[in-house]
Amino acid sequence: MFQFLRDHLRPTLALKLSSLVLGSTGLIFLLAFAYSDRIARGIVLKGVEQNTRNLASDTVHQIEAVLHAVEPLPRWLAGYAAAERPGLEDITRVLQDELRASPHIYGSAMAFAPGAGGGDGKPFAPYVYRRGGRFEFVDLGVGAYGYESQDWYLIPHVTGKASWSDPYYDEGGGEAMMCTYSVPFFRETGGRRVFAGVVTADVHLEHLVQIVSSIKLYRSGYAFLLSQNGQFVSHPDKNYVFKESIFSIAEETGDKQLREIGRDMVRGREGFVRGRSPNTGRMSWLYYAPVSASGWSVGILFPEDDILADLRSMNRVIFWIGSLGFALLLVAITVLSTSVTRPIRILARQTTEIARGNLDLQVPPVRSHDEVGDLSHSFENMRLALKEYVANLAATTAAKERIESELKIARNIQLSFLPKRFPPFPDKTEFDIHAELQAAREVGGDLYDFFLLDDHHLFFSIGDVAGKGVPAALFMAVSKTLMKGVAEQHLTPSQILAKVNHELFVDNDQMLFVTVFCAILDLRTGELQYSNAGHPPPLLFRRAQDVSWAELPPGIVLGITDDPDYETRTLTLGPQDTLLLYTDGVTEAMTSRRELFGDDRLHRFAEAHAGRSPKELVEGLFAAVHDFASGAEQSDDITVLALRYRGTAKPAP
Repeated sequence: MFQFLRDHLRPTLALKLSSLVLGSTGLIFLLAFAYSDRIARGIVLKGVEQNTRNLASDTVHQIEAVLHAVEPLPRWLAGYAAAERPGLEDITRVLQDELRASPHIYGSAMAFAPGAGGGDGKPFAPYVYRRGGRFEFVDLGVGAYGYESQDWYLIPHVTGKASWSDPYYDEGGGEAMMCTYSVPFFRETGGRRVFAGVVTADVHLEHLVQIVSSIKLYRSGYAFLLSQNGQFVSHPDKNYVFKESIFSIAEETGDKQLREIGRDMVRGREGFVRGRSPNTGRMSWLYYAPVSASGWSVGILFPEDDILADLRSMNRVIFWIGSLGFALLLVAITVLSTSVTRPIRILARQTTEIARGNLDLQVPPVRSHDEVGDLSHSFENMRLALKEYVANLAATTAAKERIESELKIARNIQLSFLPKRFPPFPDKTEFDIHAELQAAREVGGDLYDFFLLDDHHLFFSIGDVAGKGVPAALFMAVSKTLMKGVAEQHLTPSQILAKVNHELFVDNDQMLFVTVFCAILDLRTGELQYSNAGHPPPLLFRRAQDVSWAELPPGIVLGITDDPDYETRTLTLGPQDTLLLYTDGVTEAMTSRRELFGDDRLHRFAEAHAGRSPKELVEGLFAAVHDFASGAEQSDDITVLALRYRGTAKPAP
């Protein structure tokens, strides 16, 4: 039962092909859809911003045109009041004449400072304004109006400059919502310039509100007007007008963004921002621009849904068209994949027997000349090739086993060339030495050696043949044999290297080479003569503690030139001084991420293990390298040799 379900419910090639094509197509469609939607949104918003900017600019220009048209009258009247010292009759006549000539001005006043308008020193402020098609007159200095405490009078008095007031209801004066442009005037008294009063021109707010209220944007967009302190002068919601400010709304709703927008607006800045409408909660866009003449600000707000309504409608159409195309593609792919995979299923059943080892069963031919036919021919060729492979496998396996056996023998022979008994000289107490070699393949190209030249001199060396495997191993064996034979002639280390190099260079058609460090230690004095042929510098432990790199003389590798120069240098080892020699398989050991062990890590290892015996140093360094590689395949042979000079034992008294 379970086998039947596994065979019939498994994912078929047709299903996988359909899933892959449909998944890829769907992903491409969604990415293209998302990208086009993003680009279209950007284009729409950019166009909306530009249109809104133009609309706001036009509105600001209309408002400023009204305000700028008002300003010349009070400036002229200020000059008139300062120079002429007119009486009440003249003032009334002049104000009425000017209002007739300026239909956009609601009213005008000439408010004198105490004592400047008459001899009795009483407040005097003649005011003429329009009402019902005629002019009305009132003296603002009479009664409880108190014009001297009004902003339109007080601010020009204090600053000495003309200014626009915030909108206000002029109770006891023009009895209307208005804003006032005030110009102070001065007179010369006793050689001093003395404040004499303020001349005003009032603008009825109804006209400015009509300019702003006439703006209709999209389905529910609207415009509003803020005063210098953020108070609403115009807004579709009448509960806001002169009762709320943008800051009070921000405080009430806890909207920090709206508070920052309000600060920008009262500072005369321009902006286009996205946020939630405080009265509807819908995500909206707000464009605001300053009215420079008065310090006010115009804002135009419209919901994002209104802007993107057409785009979303278009996206729905595109989505349904894409879904229909996706369904048609599903049907087409299913039909096509089924017709293609039917012969493959038949071929799979027929080749199951071949997979079980029945290589004498022929695959029935397929007459089609497409990929399925090619697959059938390939299976038949595979059957014949498998029969031939099985026939040859036994012979190949036997040959491989023979080669592996021969490599093991070669490995044993190579290791027999190297000293491997430790301690090598039990009767010698002047030094302690230990070494180990690990090849990257069955046989390697690294070498080390040490032997006594006589009772008082120890020769030791370490080397690394370029390359790995059998060629490097053979070159290593030749190099080690030559090194020992020449060293026994009691030559200096540099002479030993020169002679060995000459022998290796002759008939070296493959241009193999070897790096070598060799030295001769005088066991009585600790004097060490050494020379180098391109090998990495050893680490020197002074008193088994202080670690430094030994200074090496220059010298080229052995085997590539016939007449190189090698130099012998000398240093003296004290009791417990240690040398740590190694091949580049240590510093070039790599992790799976191709990170090198490196000189710095080797030096840190030496500092951490100073004072250890040569055997502990060698084994510890191999462990550190293997831990660092974390199981990565060894890429090069690794050899380590450690020598500690103990000194000559003093005779007992």
